[in-house]
Amino acid sequence: MIDFEPWDTLLRQYVDRQGRVDYAAWKKEQPQALKNWLSSQRDVVLKSNSEASEELALWINVYNAFTISTILERYPLESIRPQILGIPNWLAFLWFFQRRAYYIFGQTYSLAQIENKILREKLQKPQIHFAIVCASVGCPLLRPRAYLCEQVVEQLDEDARRFINNPEKVRYDSQSKTLYCSKIFKWYRQDFLKIASSIPEYIRSYLETELPLSASTPISYLHYDWSLNQRMS
Repeated sequence: MIDFEPWDTLLRQYVDRQGRVDYAAWKKEQPQALKNWLSSQRDVVLKSNSEASEELALWINVYNAFTISTILERYPLESIRPQILGIPNWLAFLWFFQRRAYYIFGQTYSLAQIENKILREKLQKPQIHFAIVCASVGCPLLRPRAYLCEQVVEQLDEDARRFINNPEKVRYDSQSKTLYCSKIFKWYRQDFLKIASSIPEYIRSYLETELPLSASTPISYLHYDWSLNQRMS
């Protein structure tokens, strides 16, 4: 079993309820704490017969920890997608996710591998898209606690409800009868359609208010904010 307590402690100290991270204080006060915890797991041997809930908690925590660790190393910065002369630097963006630079459990991974090969293809839990973060404002809110094996299913359900009921991520225009939602629903559409017949119907299943959503509801995707999910001290 992996000890998530050090990661949990750091999250409680530096992440607020809005998912904003106090990178400045974190880097000033405990610049090596997260890296040290990740390093302590480098040669841990994973059980081959782990239950799905164990793997979910494990890999979501690891993905988010590696993301935040990468930001801390390079902080201060304003966005994970820097611009050069006003043009988005996609090479830097791809480097962030595609580089195989994260050594843990005896192997080297990229963030893309963890997301696509393990969390999406192997574990197939669409709610992970409301839990793993890319350190931008547009992505899901970073939970200020670690994911726990015995609670991860409930935690993911909470994350989905929080995301879908946030008008900055999902909203319905009653005049135009259009559903406006995050581009996460566009990029990972096929994952959501594995358990719902349409995106509006998937969203409706988590809404706390009744809306006239159906498979035929028009969808418009919201602007995705790539600026850093930072909290000012």
